[in-house]
Amino acid sequence: MSRRAVITGIGVVSPGAVGRERYWEMLMAGRTATRRITFYDPTPFRSQLAAEVDFDPRQHGLTAQMIRRLDRAGQFAVVCTREAVADSGLVLADLDPARVGVSIGSAVGCTIGLETEYTVLSDDGRLWLVDPAYAVPQLYGYMVPSTLAVEVAWEVAAEGPTILMSNGCTSGMDAIGHGAALVEEGSADVVLAGATDAPISPISSAAFDAIKATTPNNANPTTASRPFDAHRDGFVLGEGSAVLVLEEETAARRRGAHVYAEVAGFASRSNAYHMTGLKPDGREMAEAIRSAMAQGRVNPDDVDYINAHGSGTKQNDRHETAAFKRSLGQRAYQVPVSSIKSMIGHSLGAIGALELAACALALDRQAVPPTANLHHPDPECDLDYVPLVAREHRMDVVLSVASGFGGFQSAALLARPGGRTGSG
Repeated sequence: MSRRAVITGIGVVSPGAVGRERYWEMLMAGRTATRRITFYDPTPFRSQLAAEVDFDPRQHGLTAQMIRRLDRAGQFAVVCTREAVADSGLVLADLDPARVGVSIGSAVGCTIGLETEYTVLSDDGRLWLVDPAYAVPQLYGYMVPSTLAVEVAWEVAAEGPTILMSNGCTSGMDAIGHGAALVEEGSADVVLAGATDAPISPISSAAFDAIKATTPNNANPTTASRPFDAHRDGFVLGEGSAVLVLEEETAARRRGAHVYAEVAGFASRSNAYHMTGLKPDGREMAEAIRSAMAQGRVNPDDVDYINAHGSGTKQNDRHETAAFKRSLGQRAYQVPVSSIKSMIGHSLGAIGALELAACALALDRQAVPPTANLHHPDPECDLDYVPLVAREHRMDVVLSVASGFGGFQSAALLARPGGRTGSG
């Protein structure tokens, strides 16, 4: 009998909303969480905007020692893990720890911890040779991204397969795809899968300024993230985390768990082309979509909603529009498409997990979040991008895609429990 991976718990830390239900409410309201950066003085930078999380770790149950030890990205991941486990109804003490796995994604790891400590060690950049005596004991952990997966494993006492996935902006989706595969192949019965990133720092601002990827629309921070709009001019940097509880379906049913969705398919491709550039035909993303559909035994006509990467850069939005047409044919013109980056910005490696959390909630609630700020559709982006207002929508299968620097292209399919064609 084939094993299937289903989502039974969701935990979210997002700009504008901490917690799963607040997150869904914000998305459905079309409310944006983008603003002028408050973490540091952004005046020297070309892009001075971000989607920041209003987050007090003490308020969310982290001890003083955990706060000292964990980078902000690690704090997000632990809080999400706790919410996801509570939502799932799992009793961790009843689980065989060797059958519990962890798959966490992150594009830039402990950026804030690293930059903060470098600033201290170098005396604000004045010293070329630094004195390690000034370093905190956690500095090595900040340097090694796998620390983030380890913290989640410690939180749930997981002794099964544990991995940190770092594939740039597809990391979150890839981590969940890998977690589902662990369940399906029998390597684990429960996997905590998701991603976390907290990249809003001066070094990130400088890096994205250098390649002009982020929007310079500093005068209008709440409407600066405009995927598929003719006036879009770059993405808004964000931060956040989402963690999902993935379980083997039969066991989840047996214990009476609420199942949000099945992870019906996942695939990834590389364009082997350019570190930041994309071919306009969307061929590699289309191949990932086709492969995920084949894995899930899904036809184009079965896809009911597409959660787009929708970063708000000129080339990305055209690239994935072409990919949808190439992979789905005429169905691409009939299915609603939206980008939640219009509201929560682009949290790099974390965004794929936040988007799949939104997709699971969309299936569960049978409603589609909107693309905020879409007032002037780009004629080259001519699909139904659900502008401005959420809509109720009957869905059995949802497609989500991710695109990352380095040429990474990923696609995942979630299916409503019992609603997928060929799921018998």
